Amino acid sequence: MSVQGSVEPGFEAVRDAFGQAQAEDEGAAQLCVYRHGRSVVDLWTGRDPISDKPWDAESLVVLMSVSKGLTATCVHMLVERGQLDLDAPVRDYWPEFAANGKAAITVADVLSHRAGLSSFDPEYGIGPTQLTDWSTCVTALESMTPLWRPGTAFYYHSLTLGYLAGELIRRVTGKTVGDFLAAEIAGPLGLDLWIGLPEREEHRVIPQFTRQTGPTADQVRAVLTKMGIDVEDRLVRATLATLATKDEGIEMLNTRAGHEAEVPSGNGIGNARSLARMFAATIGEVDGIRLLSAATVEKARQPQTSNLSSPPPLDVIPGTHTFAYTYEVPGITWPMLGAGSFGNVGTGGRIAFAHPESGVAVGYTCTNMTGDNAAAPDPRWVSWTAALREAVA
Repeated sequence: MSVQGSVEPGFEAVRDAFGQAQAEDEGAAQLCVYRHGRSVVDLWTGRDPISDKPWDAESLVVLMSVSKGLTATCVHMLVERGQLDLDAPVRDYWPEFAANGKAAITVADVLSHRAGLSSFDPEYGIGPTQLTDWSTCVTALESMTPLWRPGTAFYYHSLTLGYLAGELIRRVTGKTVGDFLAAEIAGPLGLDLWIGLPEREEHRVIPQFTRQTGPTADQVRAVLTKMGIDVEDRLVRATLATLATKDEGIEMLNTRAGHEAEVPSGNGIGNARSLARMFAATIGEVDGIRLLSAATVEKARQPQTSNLSSPPPLDVIPGTHTFAYTYEVPGITWPMLGAGSFGNVGTGGRIAFAHPESGVAVGYTCTNMTGDNAAAPDPRWVSWTAALREAVA
């Protein structure tokens, strides 16, 4: 499989490793690396076996949970400007949120997956179609009682975090998260990044696909039962309801309706060039633009869940995520460039992050959702991240 694009001298091993890692992948991938505000790696390879569209560095893909990195950057820009306070109760900005035991939940709790709102209660009937309806999802979160006592445990708010953070953005700016991203980040930096894709860009989107099938909600329920976990527990029921929508949700994200909505946890759309450029601008200047100060980055990347476990009865299942404030920090299954890195991983293998100590920012996208980093890093990352560490050492 041929690799197209360019690398600066000293990064040839990254190109070689990227090509080797993608050699057996029937889909397409992009890899871009910035260092000290300049692009030093800009590569793409593969093809689109689903729609047979052309694939190059300008092609767009759904970013899955890498979208949370876009949302996080919007939030931290507002923190830096004094429009949001991490330690303030959410109710200060969003009074309706305080209902049913949520008055003491802070912005920090929400951003670090400690708010007890990791999934919608099944009774709300929120499936893939409803996820594209902002008002429905936000209203459900306003009326929910937390699934555990906020601040005492953490569990990945895989779907809900985008609505929680996005509504905070809307309350303090009057803009949706997609509008804020366009006006304050994508526009000034010239990025092909959207949460809520304009129809004029639809032709550039390459569909994602998978040949693998993960466990169904029923299969997971059976495993939990064998482990002695009460599957009628409210948290477990909510978590299983989220899992039950996963496959349908991924299909929805290949549709125009899934692209034009704003689902900030998962339907960001962009390419590796734009991801790397955005993260580069969080840690330094890119063509005269810097999104976050060094002090803001330092606070934003501090781990917030290291001393917490999952809430019962799911506390018997080892966690794999370590969260700062919406950004993820290195763990066993996504080491990034080691300590100090921060960014986000998306279902199926997408990843974007920055490492201030080396001045590096990375964007990697793919269309084949073969990556399952629940137990180990995606094999497609391993060789080029090792080569990149060596190149910047």
